[in-house]
Amino acid sequence: MTAVAKKTASATKRHLLLASDRGDQSSELARILRSVGDVDMIPTAEIPEDPEGRFSGVIVDINLRSPESVQRVRKKLSSRAYSDMPRLFVLQEALHHATMQAWALGATDTIARPFSPEDVLQRVRGAFPGNDGYDETDRGKLLNRGVEAAHEVMVKIFEKLPAGVPLSMDDIIAAEGRILKAIKHSSLREWLTVVGCHHNDTYRHCLFVTGFAVGFALHLGMRDGDQRRLTRAALLHDVGKAFIPVAVLDKQGKLTSDDIAILRQHPRRGYEALSAQGGFPPEMLDVILHHHEFLDGTGYPNALRSEQISDIVRLTTIVDIYSALTERRAYRAPFPPARAFAIMENMGAKLDQQLLQAFRPVAMGAH
Repeated sequence: MTAVAKKTASATKRHLLLASDRGDQSSELARILRSVGDVDMIPTAEIPEDPEGRFSGVIVDINLRSPESVQRVRKKLSSRAYSDMPRLFVLQEALHHATMQAWALGATDTIARPFSPEDVLQRVRGAFPGNDGYDETDRGKLLNRGVEAAHEVMVKIFEKLPAGVPLSMDDIIAAEGRILKAIKHSSLREWLTVVGCHHNDTYRHCLFVTGFAVGFALHLGMRDGDQRRLTRAALLHDVGKAFIPVAVLDKQGKLTSDDIAILRQHPRRGYEALSAQGGFPPEMLDVILHHHEFLDGTGYPNALRSEQISDIVRLTTIVDIYSALTERRAYRAPFPPARAFAIMENMGAKLDQQLLQAFRPVAMGAH
């Protein structure tokens, strides 16, 4: 085998760690997994403190109703040694609360029983990809192209849309691929550093939210289509600010109650503008209208509660608030990451706290 062939084989060969407390069920799973890589199956109590780069990823097959198993897995996977490793959780049932619990434990993807071998292999190939032929020398170019694409969308939203030039879904789709590629092949930290230099506060906020949304999507191991949906939502979420006076948006000082009342019109203004124009999916309009809603009914503009608020809105709300807290404002310095996160934890029932905890590694690792 040539040196190049050996390098390629090494890059694509998967070595998987299967952590289980399910006995025979996991043995069957291990047999399926061995068709795409080597598998080490161990009890959850034996998950190594430091995988030392030995594994392509971790498959966790545990009883989420067992406090002992949950605690063991949480303790091991919350360490920095596992922070960059894909983590696929196998659920006994495809219920919302089980999926959310898995995400809170650090899952980057989930799959629920009953499943076929084909389902498992497709998910593993997606969650633990081999070498994609990416050339490291393109890193800076990809980052710059992604930021430029996002900036072009901001110009279309905040300069051309108020002047009567329609915004199309094609404009968003054209940018999303370059943004995703930029963050995947550089890092969220590098994205935030570059866009943090932007002179326009409103643009900068939208670009921060987009970066955190992509970072969150990648951390959760979302499928490509869902990554794109969340990227679009983040890019568009504040489109209504295009119709708010610049004197309010760029005010160098604390907003008055009248200013706040005007600013709070932006969700509905954006929703109405893009609804009238047509061509935007309902879930994107949902994010635009409802990203300031809270689970306890104290948000705006519709005072929605709990199950009335979709998952994509909950995700966008979390990254929007965290971005705002950690940005420099004319009237205050940015909050340090730990302080910003604590503020959001103290918001209690206003936010989806399980999702918030799933966001913690993204937030803490981005600075």
